[in-house]
Amino acid sequence: MIDGVKIKRLKKICDERGMIWQMFRKDDPEFIQFGEIYFSFIYPGVVKGWHLHKKMTLNYAVIQGMIKLVLFDDRKKSPTVGNLMELFIGVDNYQLVTIPPGVWNGFKGIGVKTSIVANCATHPHDPKDIVRMDPFESKKINYNWEIKHR
Repeated sequence: MIDGVKIKRLKKICDERGMIWQMFRKDDPEFIQFGEIYFSFIYPGVVKGWHLHKKMTLNYAVIQGMIKLVLFDDRKKSPTVGNLMELFIGVDNYQLVTIPPGVWNGFKGIGVKTSIVANCATHPHDPKDIVRMDPFESKKINYNWEIKHR
């Protein structure tokens, strides 16, 4: 686990007319403030990451497909500094993942179709707030994005 990261199973309400997938409400304990909502589309096998936000808290839910979400705690004063988390979220495991500022994150599209990641962020996107690293050549985060055949 990583200090400050929250994972919450989300509701899918289904009937003969269709479905409602709940994601986030302002009365949820994870809610801090509203900055913006955006959707990130990711093709199968593609890795988006590493990136870290200095101020923004991320609230991810995957509304189509599946992703492998990887988090790394690089916060010097965190009790979980150096910890890595690997999560599989999406339509088969519908969850809200809250990622605090200062935690590196990246995700890989898994499966056979494009995945859609919804993010209800606490701040509007600001290029000065984000730090990026190559997902395959990072000396700071030792992580192999390949499938782990177990």
